[in-house]
Amino acid sequence: MRADRLVSLVLLLRQHGRLSAAALARELEVSTRTVLRDIEALSAAGVPVYAERGRHGGFALLPGFQTELTGLNHDEALALLVAGSRRAGQAFGLGSALASAMRKVVDALPERDRATAAGAAQRLLIDPETDLLARRLVAEEVPEPIVTEIRRAVFAGHKLRIHYAAADQTPKWRTVDPIGLVTARGQGYLLARRSGADRTYRLSRVLAAEELAEPAQRPDRVDLDRAWQDRGTRFRTGADQVTVLARVDPARRADLAGTALAVRAEQADTDGWLRLEVTFQDSRHAEWALWQLATNAEALAPQWLRTSLRNRAAALATRYGMPS
Repeated sequence: MRADRLVSLVLLLRQHGRLSAAALARELEVSTRTVLRDIEALSAAGVPVYAERGRHGGFALLPGFQTELTGLNHDEALALLVAGSRRAGQAFGLGSALASAMRKVVDALPERDRATAAGAAQRLLIDPETDLLARRLVAEEVPEPIVTEIRRAVFAGHKLRIHYAAADQTPKWRTVDPIGLVTARGQGYLLARRSGADRTYRLSRVLAAEELAEPAQRPDRVDLDRAWQDRGTRFRTGADQVTVLARVDPARRADLAGTALAVRAEQADTDGWLRLEVTFQDSRHAEWALWQLATNAEALAPQWLRTSLRNRAAALATRYGMPS
């Protein structure tokens, strides 16, 4: 609809300051002629949009222009309401702000659409807390003062001092240049640089945080999705990786493959079981994954893994073999 497009055009100019007719046409997926007609319509309606001539010219709004742009259509409001059901707000300490924003979205709708949009949102569930087997997807809790301080440093572009408890290490204070925040499977992460190297910190392991006044050394723009993928690739190709040869019941093949970093080879044995060569992040990861499958899998190699699993099973048998 043209009304929606006009609102989008004003929002684009407010966000970018100045855009050419060609750039607006690409963003709105219309012709430049349509953009020029829309500009004329906005001017006629009293919106202070003006043209700047020259090589770097384009269209812009007069500085300080403010307007209430609450022309959400039903599907746009529904998308925002469904997005509000996700747990990212909680992971970054924005839960109450998100709830308040959702109330404003509903209030901005025409009265005839309020009940239908809210009702439709109730029929869509994103990232439930448990899966079909009732396994709980635990969202890590981070104290609000800590995540607020981290969030402030990220948005302000200031250095951040954190007291961080890395796995199996004594907590230490570190000064980092924050890049952005990511949530994955209910866990929040801080992407940062430290001494010029990329670092990823789990928010639940931050014991204290302090925003510093010094500007962070970081690029002005960042592609967080790409940065997260790059970190994931480096994590999966770490020096501590181990490769395991295992036999698994076909019914549990997905469970083993789902916990491994990669399945490098696979073939069927004569008894119907599958023989897989799989890679894990480290020895603890490999032992944990095979232990979860109990008698539905067997580690064939390396020998240290077979020995570790046997010792663990023997200890369990001894414990339950004792009279109660």
